[in-house]
Amino acid sequence: MVDLFRNHVGGDWVEAKAGRTFERRNPANGDVVGTYTKSDGEDVAAAVEAAKTAYRSWRLYPAPRRGEILYRAAQLLLDRKESLAREMTEEMGKVIQEARGDVQEAIDMTLYMAGEGRRLYGQTTPSELRDKFNMSQRRPFGVCGVVTPWNFPMAIPSWKIMPALITGNTVVFKPASFTPRSAVRLVEILEEAGLPAGVVNLVLGTGPEVGNAIIEHPDVPLVSFTGSTETGHDVAVSAAHLNKRLSLEMGGKNAVIVLDDADLDLAAEGILWSAFGTSGQRCTAASRVVVHRSVQRRLAEMLVSRAGGMRLGNGLEATTEIGPVVSEGQLASVHQYVEVGQAEGARLAVGGGIAREGELEQGFFYQPTVFDDVRADMRIAQEEIFGPVTALIPVDSLEEAVAVVNGVKYGLSASIFTADINRAFRAVRDIDTGILYVNAGTTGAEIHLPFGGTKATGNGHREAGTAALDFFTEWQSIYVDYSGKLQRAQIDDIDAQIAP
Repeated sequence: MVDLFRNHVGGDWVEAKAGRTFERRNPANGDVVGTYTKSDGEDVAAAVEAAKTAYRSWRLYPAPRRGEILYRAAQLLLDRKESLAREMTEEMGKVIQEARGDVQEAIDMTLYMAGEGRRLYGQTTPSELRDKFNMSQRRPFGVCGVVTPWNFPMAIPSWKIMPALITGNTVVFKPASFTPRSAVRLVEILEEAGLPAGVVNLVLGTGPEVGNAIIEHPDVPLVSFTGSTETGHDVAVSAAHLNKRLSLEMGGKNAVIVLDDADLDLAAEGILWSAFGTSGQRCTAASRVVVHRSVQRRLAEMLVSRAGGMRLGNGLEATTEIGPVVSEGQLASVHQYVEVGQAEGARLAVGGGIAREGELEQGFFYQPTVFDDVRADMRIAQEEIFGPVTALIPVDSLEEAVAVVNGVKYGLSASIFTADINRAFRAVRDIDTGILYVNAGTTGAEIHLPFGGTKATGNGHREAGTAALDFFTEWQSIYVDYSGKLQRAQIDDIDAQIAP
């Protein structure tokens, strides 16, 4: 019998008030993974009320005590890493090694933010007046709305929930409807670690019914959203009308530069991992390869040979290199982009088809696909595909390569392969992305540095590292005057006041 997974509101596991449910099936074979309660605005309202109530006491918890709870949660995540990874693979398809990495990132983020419970630094500054002390401190916002995607169902929620908690906020959490089981497991672990009732509330359901209700609720002053660019724009409009603090992490069209002096074996390995890991369903996926014309042919041959031999299959099988895409709709979208690329005149070098043979018949598998001789203005070189497709764009210089990298509306991640340190640093200076790698692919960000992008990738905020604390807190400046008299900054005679 398939389990029914419920919302978590005010410390209780409860079904949606309307009594509706939905199923999630394994994208590799169609097997039912679980049945989930399907919520709406009424359930969101109950979760927000629980979070508001819990905030009154949670904000007063000493931050080191909050950190102790997160340390316990990190240990539970570590203890259950394998089972969590296997469930993730069943739910969204990524190969088991990548699923383990997803859980590990949640462990790392939880540990990192637990440590911030003994820092959360403010500032002390000298005063311009005598007998006066100045300082600043971070303050929580209150109830935080957290809306997350399906491609990293443990890692991305941890990027948002852990800094929200350590800074004294409470949370209403809506995961993607493709990956609700991972969200349930994360909340179970936080509860077991000792998180008080109502501090994190989980509401399962669709974006239109649950996500919008969170974003539009007047008692949710802050929203952190990761998802598509189109949805993010709608979220931004709604949040702006209500004057909410909003963090958007949206699309990417990331590029790998391969110069004429690059180690081509290393570059090919980095491209394959960045383009086809998680079946290309990463916001940091390398969907463009900007290659110097003198090495284009050799690199293309290497990529075609290696990509053509990659094994598709169920992510739980040890020999699988590429799992399914997350849904039939995503499969159709990827294939449509491949047809667009061919119609635009790009040369299909390998792949380009839906894989239906044998054990792949019941799943949503797409062949790893490489286009060659792509122009920088083609749609497949400009628009996010979110599938296992990459495009080789030939150039004649570093300057032209940088212009191509910057010539899209997104600015999340990029990389450059070169043996010349001078050219590497020119790329660092001139490429307009939030993340840049030298002699590595476009994926693999570490949790202690800021994560996010420029231009249409987001709205300027960053996740991970101490930058995440800036989003989930407000600064309060405090002036303590112990002179025993009224001192007026910028008005009084300063010289007279500071005289002995």
